[in-house]
Amino acid sequence: MAVLYITEYQNPGFFGGVVPTGVEAGTDQTVAIGGSSAQSSTLKTNTQLVRLHTDAICSIAFGANPTATTSTQRLAANQTEYKSVPLTSGYKIAVISNT
Repeated sequence: MAVLYITEYQNPGFFGGVVPTGVEAGTDQTVAIGGSSAQSSTLKTNTQLVRLHTDAICSIAFGANPTATTSTQRLAANQTEYKSVPLTSGYKIAVISNT
């Protein structure tokens, strides 16, 4: 089963425009990647940065009630990305297979 792994961070440290580290918000999630859009749980209110790692080709979307499609942001298999999110956004992350 293909999976999107999500790690939430609060208070990311910035140095010269690079994010070297962040304080983990204590939440790790996994979302199964399939042929229809699936959503994560709501991100914690203190989350400012998420680390996304996928073990399969997929597309993602962010929002209060997001729907991922094959036209949204695409990630390659075994790719890791860091994305900023607004504090107290109530965001979720949606994912769908995109092979």
